[in-house]
Amino acid sequence: MKSRAAVLYGEGQEFKLEEIEVDDPKENEVLIHLAATGLCHSDYHMVTGEYGPLHFPMIGGHEGAGVVEKVGPGVTKVKPGDHALLTFIPSCGHCRFCSMGLGFLCDRGANIILGPQLDGTFRMHTEGGDDAGQFCLISTFSEWTVVPEASIVPIGEDLPMDKVCIVGCCVPTGFGSAVNKADVQPGETVVVYGIGGVGINAIQGAAVKGAARVIAVDPVDFKLEMAEELGATHTVNPNQEDAAEKAIELTNGVGADKAIITIDNVLPEHIGQAFKAIRKGGRVVVTGIANYKHQHIDVSPFELTLFAKEVVGSMYGDSPVYADLARYLELYRAGILKVDELTTKTYSHDQINEGYKDMLDGKNIRGVIVYDWAR
Repeated sequence: MKSRAAVLYGEGQEFKLEEIEVDDPKENEVLIHLAATGLCHSDYHMVTGEYGPLHFPMIGGHEGAGVVEKVGPGVTKVKPGDHALLTFIPSCGHCRFCSMGLGFLCDRGANIILGPQLDGTFRMHTEGGDDAGQFCLISTFSEWTVVPEASIVPIGEDLPMDKVCIVGCCVPTGFGSAVNKADVQPGETVVVYGIGGVGINAIQGAAVKGAARVIAVDPVDFKLEMAEELGATHTVNPNQEDAAEKAIELTNGVGADKAIITIDNVLPEHIGQAFKAIRKGGRVVVTGIANYKHQHIDVSPFELTLFAKEVVGSMYGDSPVYADLARYLELYRAGILKVDELTTKTYSHDQINEGYKDMLDGKNIRGVIVYDWAR
């Protein structure tokens, strides 16, 4: 079938809107009619090259919600007409990591930026006849997409798809970084570096867990104001103030218990700055993406040992995919987790490059594309 899609033909280029061909779903696959998709920085890393060599052309997008149109043989989780949230980790449920409760590290995740579907073949093809890669196997920048059944979380029809689409990525990645990986405890002091779609949810997670102080760090004042609305007790503009000094001052010289790095492009020195902000025995959680060429972090091995500090990575907020996404949706229903407020602006499909420019200019917490049929 035909679908309009935002196609990326190489690093340094803009997304190009064009008509593509989408194949029917194969075994254990589902055809989805997307209602909305978030504009996450993780897709833009394809433009700037942080991931390294990729298959081009590539169709981006990995935060999406829509309606099931057709199912392939063997699909039992959903049927045509069901509403679905898409996840960018298609957990298999039986590899070593899934069996350990680490579905966010499922072996299938190793292939999500390569382009083909799980069987090694392609479901999307450009006007010129080229096979188009599917970012994270779901390509939500195409109005119609074929995805693995394992990439689907069924949702109720009462949930607004133009709002909850971002629960597919930025909500669990940020919220889970605080709740799961940082393991924030009541009364602790937490510093969050970078207040975009992921960072604002780390703020929410720390606040929900009862942190006494939640310090938001970002050079954009608008983002700091949003952070205060969603749980931050203190804000720091790093162009005007040192976040580590602020954390140490607020804790009577001790330092923060936890620091979470959700900066869009993590540099070695960012980890060093967070490392200085935490106390003895404290933990730095690195959630933001770094360029694959960086092979070091700026921390003192001496201090790492003698102060027993920790630096750990977090993938997808360490959220068990299907269980946690369902829980986050229930927290949203209960009004505890704010989701509607995260979408700063909605865009048409044709405005995708404008949306990314707004993101780079610091105008958005999260931009969302709403497809014409769902407006």
